[in-house]
Amino acid sequence: MGQLLLVRHGQASFGADDYDQLSELGQRQSIRLGQYLQQTAVHQSPAKSLAFDAVYMGSLKRHRQTWEGIAQGAKLHMTPQVWPELNEYDSHALIETVHPEPLAKPDSPEMYKHHFRLLRTALQKWMTGETQPKGMPLYADFVAGIQAVLQHVKEHHKGQVLIVSSGGPISTAVGQVLGAPADTTIELNLRIRNTALTEFVFTPKRHMLLSYNNLPHLDSAEHHSWITYA
Repeated sequence: MGQLLLVRHGQASFGADDYDQLSELGQRQSIRLGQYLQQTAVHQSPAKSLAFDAVYMGSLKRHRQTWEGIAQGAKLHMTPQVWPELNEYDSHALIETVHPEPLAKPDSPEMYKHHFRLLRTALQKWMTGETQPKGMPLYADFVAGIQAVLQHVKEHHKGQVLIVSSGGPISTAVGQVLGAPADTTIELNLRIRNTALTEFVFTPKRHMLLSYNNLPHLDSAEHHSWITYA
């Protein structure tokens, strides 16, 4: 039975001109995750170090930067395979379908809440086909892309596989494995934390959810302030 680890990227630059860039904290989160994964592998089998059959990631900068941090922390030397199907949806394009006017930068708790209320509504309308955000695929095609990645893992691997992606694709993968309604993936997505681990076990026939949205690498009091969502 194989194991699939899905990692959401580290903290990005929410509210900045370029969101697709890890913050300094996001880089530290990623390195810390790599250290944890290596330490856990050695603890479980002192004669071995961490190894993955393969690493897959989206093509966004924050995916690559998160992988680089993991690799640095774990002392891994692998070249990930890039799958654009693992890219996040375009939140700006989504929000424009329900709020065409430009939004002020979210610089207060109320503005953050307003942003995510709009995002929730926009996701619901995209999922039901009520709107089609500019430059984005149909929701059915977005889901099909995630299904294709999961199918590829089942067909080509038997050991441990790592995926570095974003909250949308990871929550969609969980929803597909559980057979959950589309609305459920919104709730999963809006709760997922930066560098959180989601674990599947898989056979050639199916994936099974083992855990979701865990931060074992940030469990200590020393790292509690590193926990972020955006």
